[in-house]
Amino acid sequence: MSMYNIAGLNVSIEPVYGQLRSRCSKYLADDQSKKPQIRIAVTKERIRGFSEKTAELSAEDCEYILAGADFYSGLVHFNGMMLHASAVALDGRAYLFSAPCGTGKSTHTGLWQQYFGADRAIIINDDKPAIRLIDGHALVFGTPFSGKHDISVNAAYELGGICFLHRAEKNEIYEMPEKRAIYALLNQTLRPVDLDRMSMVLKTIDAVLGLTKVYSMGCNISQDAVRLSYETMKKGLTPQ
Repeated sequence: MSMYNIAGLNVSIEPVYGQLRSRCSKYLADDQSKKPQIRIAVTKERIRGFSEKTAELSAEDCEYILAGADFYSGLVHFNGMMLHASAVALDGRAYLFSAPCGTGKSTHTGLWQQYFGADRAIIINDDKPAIRLIDGHALVFGTPFSGKHDISVNAAYELGGICFLHRAEKNEIYEMPEKRAIYALLNQTLRPVDLDRMSMVLKTIDAVLGLTKVYSMGCNISQDAVRLSYETMKKGLTPQ
């Protein structure tokens, strides 16, 4: 097993196929002797069994999906969760934009790079960034589970805000009430079947909501949408 450092955790993986191996390469740990905190063992037998249920997926895709599910299952034990979102970092803070597939979250964060410059606005992860609570802070990490375009960085940033997008002709943004924010977060993360892990996820969400604000935004594909989302979320920042 090779050792990787993902979301600040030692994760042992032995990729079978090239897709997972390539995506994990930037997370390879310098010290291969460390004890794993999460073990991911996606065997050919597991891949074959999953492939039989999802005939439209390649074996490589099946391995990638299973590895992501295993990582998430372990992550919840370390005050963490993954969110289906595109995460962009600006001036040391991470801003997460979540929405159903095809809504335009990746397009929105791409516009942040156009507006602020790609050297200043960095895409942390374009599909499933990890959020972990560490020493009273909510940190956002890149992960190898980074969507079809495989955009991610092996880095961590303080969480600045979370925004749920929907398409609209006019750009409007408001802070979500807590109950709605909880539902929105649960709707865009993996929900464990067993009660113990589900309890851990809910505890993490509760702590995240105590450290950051969650917004809903109707937006069009424009730099005005970038300016509105950034200026609003920046005003709502908690001190580092």
